[in-house]
Amino acid sequence: MRKWMGYIPAVLFTGFYLFEGMIGSTFTLPVLFVLLACLWISALLLHKGSFWGGFLGLLPAMIIIVMGWLRTGQTIRTEILIGIALFLFYAGFGIYLWKKRAEIPKTENKEIALTVIKAALSVLVLMATAYFGIIGMMILTSEGIHDALLLIGILVIPTLFLPLIWLKKRKKFLLIWLIPAGIYFVALGINYGMVKYDESITINTSPNINVREYLPFEQDSKIVKYDSKTLKLTDNIPKIDGAAALFPVYSAFVNAVYPDTTKLHDDVFHYNNTPGGYQLLAEKATDIFIGVYPSDEQKAYAEKCNTTFEYTPIGTEAFVFFVHRDNPVETLTVEQIQGIYAGEITNWKQVGGADEEIAAFQRNQGSGSQSMLERFMGDKPIMEAPTELRNDLMAGIIEQVANYRSKSNSIGFSFRYYVEGIIKNPDIKMLSIDGIAPTAENIKNGKYPVVTPIYAVTYQEQTNENVDKLLDWILSDEGQYIIEETGYVGVLENGN
Repeated sequence: MRKWMGYIPAVLFTGFYLFEGMIGSTFTLPVLFVLLACLWISALLLHKGSFWGGFLGLLPAMIIIVMGWLRTGQTIRTEILIGIALFLFYAGFGIYLWKKRAEIPKTENKEIALTVIKAALSVLVLMATAYFGIIGMMILTSEGIHDALLLIGILVIPTLFLPLIWLKKRKKFLLIWLIPAGIYFVALGINYGMVKYDESITINTSPNINVREYLPFEQDSKIVKYDSKTLKLTDNIPKIDGAAALFPVYSAFVNAVYPDTTKLHDDVFHYNNTPGGYQLLAEKATDIFIGVYPSDEQKAYAEKCNTTFEYTPIGTEAFVFFVHRDNPVETLTVEQIQGIYAGEITNWKQVGGADEEIAAFQRNQGSGSQSMLERFMGDKPIMEAPTELRNDLMAGIIEQVANYRSKSNSIGFSFRYYVEGIIKNPDIKMLSIDGIAPTAENIKNGKYPVVTPIYAVTYQEQTNENVDKLLDWILSDEGQYIIEETGYVGVLENGN
């Protein structure tokens, strides 16, 4: 019994910090490692009957007392009481062994030294494993490796080195270890290959663009560069924001009429995409939002903020559906697309395609394109979005809306300019609807059946007169020139 008593504090403290987590600990990670290392080396020495184990155990006891005092400055504190109890335990145990040293079978100093060296090496291995494990997790996580493989990988190094330190038959263990290790690295390679293949067939259809390529007043900017001859704003400048796909448009507006000192995310020029932009407009933190019509939730939030949105159509855009270029389907009717997104049509052969199950991807709630899909569907309920399961280390199992993949069975949606002008991916093709292709000409002549106005959204309570001046300018020949040159269609004669 005496031999095993020294392990009690080591097991209790290790279990506590393992299950409660080191993040919320009183100690920093290096101090915690030193504390636990002292406890385990002390336990090994006490197991060997060496009274030096008791004296070594006094070090973690004093660390706990000092850290408990520094943390709160209180005389009576749980950590301090624990440290005192630990101090008394090791002092008493050490004195007991010192007095009984003649009765206890003597352990060679060489054996004790070897045990201490092995324990120290074990601690170093664990610290190195933790350090390189964190770095490895960061690298592998960035590469998209599955979390289960990450956790197994962290255990690979210590399962190799710790037994090599303590076992006598090291060669036999090494051979046994190499088999699961080999299987692990094969699985890691397969998972990495699958991740990279998945990335190669995944098309980024979320409306996030590299705004650095479309900044105003930059020499190499891709925006339509036009210097207004009719309007120049110098004071009371309206705060403008917008949707991602329309950033090139309103950035060009800024370039045309705002001071050339205007920078992104200064007081007047913002980019927060559709959900964030409508929230700020509802809170009257911005003056103008350039985008498509808001969702019901976004309008409800504006009402909650006592804000009345006003909508000024400034252009026209087509809502498009796209598939992989190898998909034989070239056109769908409005009713067929509604049937797909309602879950009524589930196989491409039902609409003249191959015998493949349809994977209809969706966007996040509140995005401009998802809100447009909801309006396109009318009274038809949208089926639940296809999801992916992602095992996240911190948050458990998370369901995510599946990304569009460049496969022949996928279908996605967006706005025409975003697909043609920003994504520009040769592996996808836009579908005609009711036999009409989503071209600028077919939008202008009213043939393409699914179009939406682009709005400059303001709020009724606005008092800045320059807001109206800017709206009038956007509707002028200069503003409409920028919209059309960017790749959108201007305001149609019928008011769309």
